[in-house]
Amino acid sequence: MRTVVDLTRCQGYAQCVFLAPRVFQLHGEEGLLYAPAVPEDQVERVRQAAAACPVQAILLGEEVSADGR
Repeated sequence: MRTVVDLTRCQGYAQCVFLAPRVFQLHGEEGLLYAPAVPEDQVERVRQAAAACPVQAILLGEEVSADGR
């Protein structure tokens, strides 16, 4: 699975960091770093993180491109 975070929508609530810390990390107070290629053992955690995102900034899928389409 691939993931893309729309960083223009991300508000730094960090729900994703709490739910999937091996994929999402905060850099500083609000900068988000993430792994676009989700390890197989983290797929369910990333799905939960995407569902928990208050601004729906996390896009998931097998064919998500770098521009989020």
